[in-house]
Parts: sequence; C-alpha cells; structure tokens
Amino acid sequence: MPCLAPVRPVCYTTPLNQNLDPSVEPGSNPDVRPEEEPGSLLVLALLALIAGGAAGLICAGFRLALEEADRLRDRVIALAHDGGFAGFLLVTGGAGLAVAAAAWLVRRFSPYASGSGIPHVEAALDQQLPPAPPYLILVKFFGGLLAIGSGLALGREGPSVQMGAVVAHIVGRISRRGWPDRRALLAAGAGAGLAVAFNAPIAGAIFVLEELVRRFDTRIAITALGTSATAILVARLFLGDMPDFHVPITAFATMATGPLAYAPAASWPLYLGLGVLAGLLAALYNRALLTAVAAADRLERWPVELQAGVIGGAVGILAWFAPGLVGGGDQITQRVLAGGATLMLIPLAFLLRLALGAVSYAAATPGGLFAPMLVLGAQLGFFCGALCRMAFPDLGIAPEAFAVVGMAAFFTGVVQAPVTGIVLVIEMTAGFTMLLPMLAACFAAILVPNLLGSAPIYDSLRQRATRTGDARAKNIR
Repeated sequence: MPCLAPVRPVCYTTPLNQNLDPSVEPGSNPDVRPEEEPGSLLVLALLALIAGGAAGLICAGFRLALEEADRLRDRVIALAHDGGFAGFLLVTGGAGLAVAAAAWLVRRFSPYASGSGIPHVEAALDQQLPPAPPYLILVKFFGGLLAIGSGLALGREGPSVQMGAVVAHIVGRISRRGWPDRRALLAAGAGAGLAVAFNAPIAGAIFVLEELVRRFDTRIAITALGTSATAILVARLFLGDMPDFHVPITAFATMATGPLAYAPAASWPLYLGLGVLAGLLAALYNRALLTAVAAADRLERWPVELQAGVIGGAVGILAWFAPGLVGGGDQITQRVLAGGATLMLIPLAFLLRLALGAVSYAAATPGGLFAPMLVLGAQLGFFCGALCRMAFPDLGIAPEAFAVVGMAAFFTGVVQAPVTGIVLVIEMTAGFTMLLPMLAACFAAILVPNLLGSAPIYDSLRQRATRTGDARAKNIR
C-alpha cells in the first residue's frame, strides 16, 4: 500500500470554502473576527461546557443502550439453543435483518453515519466535507445499536465521537459563532464523545489535538478540556466512576501504585519486541480492513442492505457457535486482562476477531474501530507475555502487564496516535506503572508501519470518505 501524505491542517488564515460555510463573507479574514477577542474566549468556554454536557448525556445513553443490547443478545442466543434448528434460524436471521436495517437507516437518511464517523469528522474539520446534519445523531444512535447489538465487531466510540461532534456543532450554530469557533466546538465535541465512550477524559482531549487537528491550538485545547470534563461529569452520573477494565492486583505489585508491578529494566527489550510484532500485525489489520471495504465497494450491484444482511447473518452463525467472540469485545478484553483466557485458543480467537472486525466494518453500518483494536491488542500482549514468562521465569513477568501494553501498542500501530493510545489505555486500566514499557512498545509499533509504508487507518478512510461523500449524499432518497 502506498504511503499517504499527511493532510495539512487548515489554519485560520486559510480562505474558507464558501460552499461548505456560507456564513463566511467573501474576502473576509478569519483572524480579525470578533470571536478571536479575549472576551469571546469566555463565551466559547461556556459553550464548551454546554456542548460537553449534552454530548455526555447522549453518549452515556448510547453506552447503556448497548450494554442492554449485549445482554439481550446473549439471552436470545441461550434461549434459542433450546429450539434447535428453528432457534438457529432465529439467531442468524435476526442478526441479518438487524444489520440490514442499520444499513438502510444509513443509506436512506445519513450516508455520513456509515462506519466510524471519525474520518468524516476529520474531513469536516479540514473542510473537505460539510459537517454532518443534526439528524445524524438519531441514525448513529439507533443504527449503531442495531449493528453492534447484533454482534458486529464494531466499537461504540465511533458513533460517540460523531454524535458528540454534531451536538457541539449544533451548539455553535445556535449561538451564531463563526467557523473558527464552530470548528473548535466540533473537534472538542468529538473528543467528548471519545471520553465518554471509554471513561477517559484526558484521552478525549488529547485525541482532539493529536488526531483531529494535529497541532496545538489554545482555543481548541481550552474547548476540548471543557467539553471532555463536562461530558465525563454528566456521564459518570449514569456509568459510575470506575475504569472500564479491572486488572487484578498481581503478586508482584504489592509495592506499586497500581494493579501491576513496575517492569524491571531487563524486560524492556521484550516489550520492544512486542511493539515490533504489534506494528507488523497493525499493518496487516489496516490492509485487511481496507481490502474488505474495497471488496464491498466492488459489489455495487448488490443493494447495501443485502450486503449488510449477509454479513449480519454470517456473524449470527458465529454467535450461535461462539457467542463470546462477537460484539464490541469489552467482555473479551476484560477476560484477557483478568487472566481468564485459554492460552492455546488465543491465536485462533485473534485471527477470528481480526477477520470479523474487517468484515463488520465493510457492512457500512455505524460502528467504530477502537474497541475491536483494544481486543486484538490485549490478546496479542497476553499471549506474548505468557510465552515470555515461560522463557524467562526469573523476570517475574505478568502476562496481564503485556496485555495492557499490547492494547496501547496495537492501537498505536493502527491509528499512529501514540500519545492518545498510551493515555487511553492507562485511563481504562489504571495501569500507570506500565508507562515506560508502553513508550518502548509504542515506539516500535509506530516505527514499523511507517517503514512498511502503511498509512494511519483514519487517513486512508478519510481519503475514501472524501472520494465517495458527494456520491453517497446524492443517493439519499
């Protein structure tokens, strides 16, 4: 795959595209707008708090609805096994119909709701595509609920990021802010969505600066911090204060400040090796995902609902035989981090989840990539950690520690946003003692894909979104 050149961030001095933002007067200079004055910064900060609260409420509701959908799917599968072949048809047919319905919602009402939504947010920030309309929130919420709840290996963070961005942009439009402030709110709202999706407020703010705008901007930083803080405050009223994943305290961690012991210096080369392997597999994952999406594009004679229904039915078959392998994957990650995974089955489960994630994304339904990536990273890290413990018993290696580092390393290899990956995993697992091993592993995990010419996944998906965005918009009917 050829290396994609990074997209240069749009600075406020760049002339705005009048077709995408008709509120801008021709020939005007964004640098001299009233919203750049110090007094307007306070207004922007207050709007950030409002947007964060609204995003937190919607995204927390989405998380709770997904958790209930997962429980419902497990109950239906358990009961269907008592019905024999009729139960099998119920599970597979029900999954196919639900995924097809999610694809229909996207095609009929909001094509920009397809997939993660993060590439669209990035394109909107760079004015390559217009911001999504308000009704995308409904499509993303209920479409994501149908798709992920049916068992597709997609994450909740994609819908949450895009819904948060839309909510914040609505706040900016209602308050009649100019494009620079609406852009700041849109980016910050996306970060708030990520913060709520993983109960990780700092990662949400960093995600805005490292991945979405790719530079430090004071106004955007203030806005991102405000939205993430308020969103988490609201969300934790419903979701609680605990990290998303619980890592049991290991025998070597009695003197540490977290559940895992500090890694001895002698083990750091092993973490570096883990990063190299994660980088290689991340490049493979990106290629598999893009290949699956391209294959779906070539089946243009098939209605998108039919394609999605076939994928949903296939996932239903897997759910019938192995219900623990489908869905967003939080339960899989938690089982791995708790040391409850069967070592010899991890390679098979890894390959199945890698293929399932790529095929699920090709269904053109709402759903993200972060949660499935964390599953793969945890499985990879735990397996490598277990092998290293057998090879070097005197180092006191805990496979759970490798699982935590593997999550950050695999995320870094795929997205190539190492700071976001490290902070996200630390906030989700309370694995503060793994910071130095994460640095070593993420260094290797981002180096290897770049040497191989593998572009960050969201750069590739954004290029695809900008190519197909106008065509998809014309298909709304």
